[in-house]
Amino acid sequence: MDRPRVTLREMTEDEYRSYVDEVQGAVVRELVATMSEDEARATAAGGIAQYLPQGAATPRHILVIAEDAAGEPVGNAWVGPDPHRAEGSDAAWLYDINVYPHARRNGYGSAILAEVEALVARDGMTRLGLNVVATNLAAIALYRKSGYAVSTMQMSKVLG
Repeated sequence: MDRPRVTLREMTEDEYRSYVDEVQGAVVRELVATMSEDEARATAAGGIAQYLPQGAATPRHILVIAEDAAGEPVGNAWVGPDPHRAEGSDAAWLYDINVYPHARRNGYGSAILAEVEALVARDGMTRLGLNVVATNLAAIALYRKSGYAVSTMQMSKVLG
C-alpha cells in the first residue's frame, strides 16, 4: 500500500484547546500504570505548562494538524526543541503525534511522521528524538519501520 499524502497546517486556537484536553487525558491514562491518578493529572498539566508556556504561540514549538488530500483532518503533531539538549542544538523533539481514530490503519501515521521530519529538516534540524510508552506497540512499530532506534531506556517496578 502506498503511503497517503498529508499536508501539515498550524493548529487554530480552538484546535489547540481541544488538543491540550486530549493530550492531558491520554497522558493520565498512560501514567496511571506507574503512579496514582492525582500524580498523573499533575504531571500531565505540568508538562503542558512547562513546554508550552505561551500555548500554541510558544517560540520554537510547532503544533500542526495533518490533512488528507481532500483537506480533512486525519491527525496532529507537536514538535519543538529537544529538551535533553542544550539551547541552540540542531536536534528537534517529537512531543506528540496522533492519527485520529477514523483514519487509523491507513498509513497516515507514517505520512504524518515523514512530513514532520521534512518540516524540522527544513528548519535546519539534523535529528528528531521522541519518547514512546513501552505498551504502545503500534507506535513502536511505526517508529521502527520509519528508521528510529532505541537510544535510551527507562524501566520501573512497582514495589509492594
